[in-house]
Amino acid sequence: MSDPYETTEQHLERLLRCALNSFELSDVTVDRLGTALAHSSSLHSSHHSSVLHRETYRHTYLLSDGTALTLWELVHGGGRELPAPLRHELYDDEGDAQIAAARLAGSFRDTPALGDDSLREDLEALTLLMSVPPAPLPRTYARDNSADHARRVLRRAENGDRPGARTAGLLRTAFAHHITQVFGRQYRVDGRDAGFTLYEHAFLLLDGSETSLWEVEHTATPDGRHMCEVYDDEQTARLAMEDRTRIC
Repeated sequence: MSDPYETTEQHLERLLRCALNSFELSDVTVDRLGTALAHSSSLHSSHHSSVLHRETYRHTYLLSDGTALTLWELVHGGGRELPAPLRHELYDDEGDAQIAAARLAGSFRDTPALGDDSLREDLEALTLLMSVPPAPLPRTYARDNSADHARRVLRRAENGDRPGARTAGLLRTAFAHHITQVFGRQYRVDGRDAGFTLYEHAFLLLDGSETSLWEVEHTATPDGRHMCEVYDDEQTARLAMEDRTRIC
């Protein structure tokens, strides 16, 4: 059902084209889908017998306003003994999709509830993957024991791949610094709420050059305690956050 090379726009176009009842989707829903930035699709439930083939897919979309919208796709046709073309139906309400699935099966008994925590997890993954830092404000460097500030940032880092002696030596020449929070959000990690914050510590050095430390503060630890990790560049810091939230 899912093509890894299919863009979100192509994915939506295919769904709407195949669905027999796409005209039933409201104009508001269609307009919101037009702002989709990314999507995540998964098989939610299935039923296969000699007389019925039925699968329910959940498609979650991250919209440009930061909200999510879910479509439920019902794919069904004759079973193994009654081959027939597959039919596609789309619903933007989980209750309507459940009723449609139960109608095909003849009862609600083998139709699981469609809403679950994985919807929230899908949104959290999409949000983190699509998140970008806000437009940076002009830096105003402060002369305030900057070399000591750099030393303290490095000292509290607990990650094994933190910046080493070369970076520490370079930062001994720092005479001014500027701190910017570039990311901050709550996520569910192993069933618990965990906070993630990313800071850039920018330093002005005696030779006139600039360098930065990227600090990740989070509570995605087994006991929920606060942990600090420090990296040489933003990309590595963001990849570390993705790893902590188990986003693949």
